[in-house]
Amino acid sequence: MNHACAGPIGYLGPAGSWTHQACLELFGAHELVPLAREALFQGYADGTVEQTCVPVTTSLVGATPYLDAVLDLPAVTIVAEYPRMLGYSLLAKPGTRREDIVEVHAHPVAFEEVRPWLEREMPRVRRVDAASGGAAARAVAESAASGLASFGPRVGTRVYPLVSVVDGIEEGPHNVTRWWVLGRQMPPPSGHDKTSLAVEASDDSLADVLSAFGRAGLRILTIYERPSKRTLDTHRYLVEVAGHARQGALADFLEQHREMRVLGSYPRR
Repeated sequence: MNHACAGPIGYLGPAGSWTHQACLELFGAHELVPLAREALFQGYADGTVEQTCVPVTTSLVGATPYLDAVLDLPAVTIVAEYPRMLGYSLLAKPGTRREDIVEVHAHPVAFEEVRPWLEREMPRVRRVDAASGGAAARAVAESAASGLASFGPRVGTRVYPLVSVVDGIEEGPHNVTRWWVLGRQMPPPSGHDKTSLAVEASDDSLADVLSAFGRAGLRILTIYERPSKRTLDTHRYLVEVAGHARQGALADFLEQHREMRVLGSYPRR
């Protein structure tokens, strides 16, 4: 799979994170730009980067903290999704044995995803939150202390002077992350598409909103609730439906419901 594009591709840095790994698989190494969270979304908004790769949902924790940041963007076009099964590696400096490790660094979502293994195999180690898997690996590599390790993809060993102590941690269909690729132009219909919509509704109006999809013969695939940031009884919903926004019944439905924001239509994976 290769979503080639002209221009820089931003991802949540530093290098060595799962998003870095996903970008290598999607785009190759050319023109990848690691950015801090705020700079990542600002770079997409102001055009500094042509595309952005963002982890939005996982099978274990649901919506990630980055989904809200996508919904907050004034304009966005999702051009692809990329679900990937994860199997974490425990990374440490060369010569470190598993029994030497007293402290592990990881993104909070990663800690949730490796929790069964960690509580079974290393229940007494200190846990330190990091901004990303790359930041966790870099902190371990740059620390003068011994007995440190990080959880992340094995690609971290290619970026930092670290080795893998254990591979394949919590790998399986229960541990899948989905990324969105944010781009500039909606892809044409492929015949097997998904459309992501942002819908705002109150507690009292939600049932009517969802019924409208059924009356139009549309198939809802997933729904995620996010706070509206305005009142307690209003919410933002990510509603994902089968079909393309420019084709068939979905195109007719969206013409009649312009209050619904189209985030993107793209091939379903």
